[in-house]
Amino acid sequence: MTPTEETLAPAETSATETHDHAGHDHEGHDHDHDHAGHSHGPTLNPELTRTISVEAPVEDVDKAYKVVIKRYAKAARIPGFRVGKVPESMIRSRFAKEVRQEVLERLVDSRFRAALAEQQAQPVSQPQVSELLLAEGAPLKFQATFEIAPQFDVAGYETVSVQRPDVALTDEEFEGELNNVLERHATVEPVDEDRPLADGDWAEIAYTGTVQALAQTVGEDGLETGSDEQPITGEDVLIEIGGKNTLAPFNDGLRGAKVGTEMTLEVPYPAEFGDARLAGKTVSYDVTVKAIKKKDFPERTDEFAKELGNYDTWAEFEAKLREHAGARKSDALLDQAKEIMLNEVMAKFNFPLPESFVQQQIDARLERGLRALAQQGMTSDAMRQLDFGRLREAQRDQAMMEVKASILLDRIAEKEGVTVADDELDRELLMMSIQQREPLDALKKRMVEDGTFERMREQMRREKTATHLYEKLAA
Repeated sequence: MTPTEETLAPAETSATETHDHAGHDHEGHDHDHDHAGHSHGPTLNPELTRTISVEAPVEDVDKAYKVVIKRYAKAARIPGFRVGKVPESMIRSRFAKEVRQEVLERLVDSRFRAALAEQQAQPVSQPQVSELLLAEGAPLKFQATFEIAPQFDVAGYETVSVQRPDVALTDEEFEGELNNVLERHATVEPVDEDRPLADGDWAEIAYTGTVQALAQTVGEDGLETGSDEQPITGEDVLIEIGGKNTLAPFNDGLRGAKVGTEMTLEVPYPAEFGDARLAGKTVSYDVTVKAIKKKDFPERTDEFAKELGNYDTWAEFEAKLREHAGARKSDALLDQAKEIMLNEVMAKFNFPLPESFVQQQIDARLERGLRALAQQGMTSDAMRQLDFGRLREAQRDQAMMEVKASILLDRIAEKEGVTVADDELDRELLMMSIQQREPLDALKKRMVEDGTFERMREQMRREKTATHLYEKLAA
């Protein structure tokens, strides 16, 4: 019995971008099991696992077999028999597997649903069928094992408090945004005058670097480093003297040097350096200064503003830049505050998580990661070499947090009466239609058919619930 699989849409997962676990549909699925066979499904959480025994009387089984066999007898084409005149005994022998499968589809699902209703059970995972007995002249019997949603009292989330951040953009932050714009449009021009390098200049250098070995030994040919590192070379490389991203040995060594100067610089790299090849190592560089250059920044004029976009004046550009930068800062800080709030809410509750949800969330996280690796150029063959067991385990803790957040947000949404209106969904669909360049009607039809439409509604409700809760609890 295969319920509808529920998975996340691709995107970076935040506190409110969590696991989808709405209703499951048990209709029209394959139920072909051997007598007394067992379906080995995924591991379930024992605290949430339920097993029910399901039966159907022999009369119902025989009736279902007769209906199916008659239908086959009317339609079967077998040499030596006219259509509609094939004996039932021939149908039973020729189409035994197909007939049994159809009987399963007629009986198992309906009986399972009836048993769930009788016992008031609500599965949230794919039921695992075992001990299935089905044959003419005998009652149908099987067991179904599944996970249910955790039962817990959500009361107490209202006691959480969160500090409302100051989201106003400072003048210093605005100047930083403005400088980034000017930096992107700056040009680097050569300095013609004969003078030494000074702070603010850009040195154009050529270099060859040798990574120093951690241990050295003395051999027959003298000092041996034992290092098999390849030399690090560069031509026409620009380094800003006194720049915030320039390492101190380069600043100290190049400051005051003139064009044509040759020098050796010992550069120790910090352990947290961004390039893993150099992090924590010391490199000896032979450097030649080839030229001195200056950055030429554009003037802040109305003409330059027009080059940057649909702006008439520099003042208008600055106003829009301030507005957009302020919105980015506000969104980032509010997302951070909501993340802190949700973590504190989760800390107040302890309940078991359906393992099926956790595994689906791990799948979703791995899928996003593999897509990212593919975009970075990793081949399919290289991906197949990955240790997926280790990768899945590495995703588990975060996946569990995301599942827990989704369950809590769904419960809080019910208590707070948070819903997503159709017009909100329509606006989101319109944006997706524009971004994906897909006709709106076709997009909605596709999403309704594959189930992503309702999952989008659930995701939007969780995000709306987190915002609602933040406004309620933030001080």
